[in-house]
This record gives sequence, structure tokens and C-alpha cells, in this order.
Amino acid sequence: MSEENSAAPREGSLDAPTRHPIEWRETDFFDEEQLDEELRRVFDICHGCRRCFNLCDSFPRLFDLVDESESGELDTVDSADFKPVVDACTLCDMCFMTKCPYVPPHEFNLDFPHLMLRYRAVEAKRDGVPWNENQLIQTDRNGRLAGKVSGLANWASDRDNKITRPVIEKIAGVHRDADLPKFVPTSKTFVAQAENRPPEVNTDAPAHGREAVLYATCFVNYNKPDTGVLAQRILAKNGVATTAMHPHCCGMPQLEQGLMEDVASYAKIVAKAFRPQVDAGQDIIALTPSCALMMKFEWPLIVPDDEDVAALSKATRDITEYIVDIAKKEGLADGLSALPEPVALHLACHARAQNMGQKAAEMLRLIPEADLKVIERCSGHGGSWGVMEEYFETAIKVGRPVARQAKDFGARFIASECPLAADHILQGIERQLDDGQSAPARSYHPVELLALAYGLAPELNS
Repeated sequence: MSEENSAAPREGSLDAPTRHPIEWRETDFFDEEQLDEELRRVFDICHGCRRCFNLCDSFPRLFDLVDESESGELDTVDSADFKPVVDACTLCDMCFMTKCPYVPPHEFNLDFPHLMLRYRAVEAKRDGVPWNENQLIQTDRNGRLAGKVSGLANWASDRDNKITRPVIEKIAGVHRDADLPKFVPTSKTFVAQAENRPPEVNTDAPAHGREAVLYATCFVNYNKPDTGVLAQRILAKNGVATTAMHPHCCGMPQLEQGLMEDVASYAKIVAKAFRPQVDAGQDIIALTPSCALMMKFEWPLIVPDDEDVAALSKATRDITEYIVDIAKKEGLADGLSALPEPVALHLACHARAQNMGQKAAEMLRLIPEADLKVIERCSGHGGSWGVMEEYFETAIKVGRPVARQAKDFGARFIASECPLAADHILQGIERQLDDGQSAPARSYHPVELLALAYGLAPELNS
């Protein structure tokens, strides 16, 4: 190839996407004129491409704005009309990771999710976060408080409660039909169970000698400890000695609101707490993909100068990623049996954004005779976004193809690495049922299904 041809510009990029540090400490980051200029630059590129039209609701909203404008181009779209486009972004990163040909290192330097994040950061600094949304994102506080009155909290939040849910909708802006997480009593959080009833480590397993710390995460610790308990049992079966810690929330809910200072603070707290374990050579395992994504990728971009964050980022593994690593390097312990029913597995967006491959699918295929349907589309939930009154029906619409695929596969086991996505998919299935049909009784984390295959989860058979 001639030097002239090799230097010629090309349409799109085949290079792996890379990201720049988020310059939220710089004054220019919050300059509204500069932000608007960048929004228009990026939106114009998106308008001319439209590869992302079916990923989420942000892009249809953007393209409708342009198509319905006076000129049919971005120049006649008012900047005030950009907000619905930003609000519909769930920061799933799928446009950046899978669709956009103009991400860095391409010269267009397009990072749509981080631009949406910048808009929200500017908005949060100027106007603050609405009171109701700010209360919802206090996950550690909410988990601790609800754990003291879990029975009452779960009764009030049940979507079949026709007394309390309309009140919650009016006060908190949470749609009355949105399925909400349940809370466990304080004595039954994952960290409490890990401390009080640690499983016996199998010293005969090929991977014996590994040591790891499970980052409990807000959701697993306060809402779904079974995921952590069963992950710990699986790892013990495979010779891995584990402890559990939950120093603080990872800050993903705050990131969604553009609260950069809070996210940076949380990152430093968690990274400092884990530093002794990292220095001791222990692996750090995150139990939900959003938290793993924060620890691996987002934190180093937000606090690039923090040594503790950098060390933790390198030591962190997603739980399914870690189990597959054991299978490949040492081999899993014997004892896996076939599951009695097919599995519909949704690959969570924040797992896909970790650029580690389909680890949940790889893990479940280790089960003998695995009958697995893998679904690679957004569930539509998007953290707290999908439960809000304004967005719930849109979230259901975005997730409809996922629910349809899961329903048509006829799977008893509906699984997702993201627990919120899993329950959202069940709600989507419920809306597509014919008379006489019923949805599966519950959803699963892939780790829970591996525990079932190992015979380590009798509580899930009840």
C-alpha cells in the first residue's frame, strides 16, 4: 500500500474503542456554551450516521428532533430541546462499545455516553438533583434503614399494594407498576451471612490456594444476598477462600445523575478499603456488572491520579469472569449436573461494556447439556431510570424484544447478570402472555443457576 493511500481518511474505524479521562475538574467542562457546541458537533455526526437508531430511546428522540425541524437539519433544532435526548440515555455504553464507528481513536472522537454524563454534570451543578431522585440513589442509606423494617418496607413497595404505590408514585415519582427490589433484614445482608456462616473450602479442588474478596455491592448486600451466598459457595467448592466486604456504594447511581464529586469520593473510599487485600495479592470480585464496570473502567477515568483506584482497577474481576478463569486455568471441581429446564440468558449491557466477552454464557455452558438462549439486547431498565413514572413505559417498550425472545424460547429460567434487568424482563414477559399462560415465578443471576447445577442451592428449589 502506498504511503498516500495509507494516510487517506477512512469512513469509520476498526480500532478498539478507547476512552479519555473525564475532565470534570476543569472549568471548561462545565461551560454551557462549550457543552452546547460539543452537543451539536456530536449530534450532527449521529444524525448523519444513524447506526444506533435501535439501541435505546435517546437516538430516536434525537432523530425525530432533527427530522421534524424546519430545515430537517440540526441547525434549526433549539438547544433547549436536547434535554429529552439526554434524559433517555441510560449510560449503558452499548453505542460506544458496539455500534459507533467514530469513537476514539477515530478523529471524530465521539463518546456519546460520556457527553450525556457531561450534560447531567452541568445540569446537576447548576440546578441540583431533584429531591425524589436524590433520595432514590442513596442506596447504602436506604438499604440500612429498610433492613430495620424490611417487612414494612417490602409491603409498602409491593406493586400489588394499591394503597401505598399510588402514594409512592406521587411523592417519589416511581411508577406504580414498576417492580421494586425487596430488602432483607439487617441480620441477613450478604456481608452478615458471609461473616456468620462462611462455607467450608474444598481443599481438594484444582483451584485451591486462590484467595479473593467479594465486593458485596449495594444490591447484593441489601436486596439479593442469595447471589453473594451462592457465589461464595461455588468458589469454596472450587477451593477459593473468600471474605466479603462492602465499604461503600460504587457510585453508579450518582454517576447517572452527573454527581462527579460524589463518585470520585466513593471511588477513593472503596479503593482505600480494598488496598490491603490488593497488596496481599487477593483478587477482588464484583457481584454485579455495573459495579465491576465502575471499578475497572469508570473510576480510573474520573480519578486518574489515584494510586489506590488504579491498583483496584487492575485487581477487579466480574464474578462470571472469575469463574470462567478458574475453569480455563485450573479446571472446575467435579459435581455439575444438567439443569432441568432451558435458560434464557440476557447479557447485561454493563457486562458487555467490560470488554471481556460473553462470560456469563461461557460459564453456563460449563453445565452439562446446557440448553441456553443468549440475548444480546438492552433490557430497557437502565438503573433507576426504568422505574420512574416518566420513563417506565418507555423502558418496557425498549425491553420488549428481549422479553419476547425469552418468552418464545419457553425458558423456565430467566437469567441476567443485572438483577434489575432480570426482573424487568419478567415484567415484559407478563405483558406478552396469552390467556392461560404464566410467567416464571422468579428471575436468576447466572451464578445462582451454576449453584443449582452444583446442588449448592437447595433454597432455590423450594
